Amino acid sequence: MSLPHGFTVALDRHTRVLDDGQALLGGFPTRLLRLTPRARALLAGRTLRVTDAASALLADRLLESGMANPVVGALPPCPDPRYTVVVPVRDRAHQLDRLLAGVGTDQPVIVVDDASDHPEPVAEVAARHGARLVRLTTNVGPAGARNAGLRLVTTPFVVFADSDVVVAPEAVHTLLRHFADPRVAMVTPRITGLAGAGRPTWIGRYEEARSSLDLGRHPAAVRPGTPVSWASTACVAARADVLKDGFDDALRIGEDVDLCWRLIENGLRIRYEPAAEAAHEHRVRIDDWFLRKAAYGTGAAPLARRHPEFIAPALFAPWSAALAVTLLAQRRWSLPVAGLLCAGASVRIARKLDGTGHPYRSALRLTANGTVGALSQTSALLTRHWWPVTALGCAVSSRVRRATAVAALTDIALEYRKDKAGLDPVRYGIARRLDDIAYGAGVWASVVRGRSVRALRPRFVQRSTPGNHSASHIRFHQR
Repeated sequence: MSLPHGFTVALDRHTRVLDDGQALLGGFPTRLLRLTPRARALLAGRTLRVTDAASALLADRLLESGMANPVVGALPPCPDPRYTVVVPVRDRAHQLDRLLAGVGTDQPVIVVDDASDHPEPVAEVAARHGARLVRLTTNVGPAGARNAGLRLVTTPFVVFADSDVVVAPEAVHTLLRHFADPRVAMVTPRITGLAGAGRPTWIGRYEEARSSLDLGRHPAAVRPGTPVSWASTACVAARADVLKDGFDDALRIGEDVDLCWRLIENGLRIRYEPAAEAAHEHRVRIDDWFLRKAAYGTGAAPLARRHPEFIAPALFAPWSAALAVTLLAQRRWSLPVAGLLCAGASVRIARKLDGTGHPYRSALRLTANGTVGALSQTSALLTRHWWPVTALGCAVSSRVRRATAVAALTDIALEYRKDKAGLDPVRYGIARRLDDIAYGAGVWASVVRGRSVRALRPRFVQRSTPGNHSASHIRFHQR
C-alpha cells in the first residue's frame, strides 16, 4: 500500500539540501540520497506533497530513511476515526476521574481495574463517566491490564492512557491523522508534566525538564539507533488489528519498548508527534522519583534477551570507538592520534560524497557531529551505565578520576543550558547524577539477576558516514 494523495512530508531539520537540490544528506544513519531531475521537481523547497506514484515513492523513501517527517496539519483526515480508550488502573480513583473527565464520552472507554486494594471508588468513577469496567482479581501489571482491555476493543483504533495522564480528544484526533500512512501502527504524543497545585519541588522542576517520558519538541520516526528509539505507552494511539497479542504480560517494566520494537521488526512504523500533547503526573518526591528511575533500569536485561540487536548503552563506529579510547588514555600522543583518526574519517566520508559540491566541508561537519556523539556516549557510559565500575576505577586511578570529573561536569554544563529547568546549577547537577545513579543501579540489578552483561555492552557497527548516531539503550529518559 502506498501513501495516499495529499500526504505531505517536510525534510527533517537535520537533513541538508546539497547542490541546489541535486542531493540530500541526512537521516539515521546519515546517508547521501542523490535525486534525479524528476525527483528534484517533486520537492517544493523542503516540502513534498504526494500527487502520484512517483511522489508517493519518494515520500515513502524519505520517511523510511528518517530524512523527512509528515506534516501533521496537512495530512488527509482519518477516514474512520473511531477509537476506544483503554485505561489500566490500580486504585488511583482521583486520577482516573481526572482522566475520564478530559477524555469525554464521545468514544467508548474501557477501564481495567488491575486488582485494586479498594475497587469500589474505581467502580464508582467508571460508572459516573459511563465507562465499561473490567475487574481483574489478580494483579497482572500494566501490560496484562492493557491486554485485557484490548481484547474487548471493536473499533479500528485503540488509545491506551494511564490513569495518571490527562489527554484531550483534540490530541487524539491529531494522532489519528498519521494513520493516513498505511504502514503506521502506532503514534505517541509528547508527554509533558501535569501542572499541580502549590510550588513544585526541586526534583519536580528537574523532572519537568528531563522527564523520562518527554521525547522532545521535534517530530520523529521511532526506531532503535535514532534519537527517538522507543515510545511510551503512557498515552498512545494504535491500530487495534496490528497489535495482535498486544503487550508481553511477562514484562512489568519495558513492555512498551518491547511492543515498539516488535512492531518495527514486522516492518511497521511508529511516529512521535509533539504537536499532540498529554500531561503526566510526574513524581515529585525524591524517594519515589529515585525508585522509579531505578525501576526503569531494571528493564534493560529482559529487553536485551528479547532484542539483542536493538539494545546497547552506546553505538560506536570503529573510528569513533578508537577516538574515545585514545582520549581516555590521556597520554601525550592522545590528542595527535585523535586528530589523525578524525582526519582519516573525514577523508573517507569526503570520498563517499564525491560528486557533490564541497565534499570536504560536509565531511568535516559530519566528522565533528560524530566526534561529539562519541564523546557524549562515552560520558554516559562513565557516569550512567557503567558507574559502579567507574567508581571502582576512581578509587585506584587518577586518569579515571579526571575522565569522570570532566565527563560529569561537561554533561551538566551542556545540559543545564539546554534544559532551562528553573534550578540553580548545583541542584540541577545533583539531580543529574542521582538520575544516573538510580538508572544505572537498576541496569546492574537486572544484569546480575539475568546473569548476562549483554545490556551493558556497546554495539560496534560499520557506518559509511559518522554523523547522527544515537544509542538505542533504554535510558527511558533522555530526549
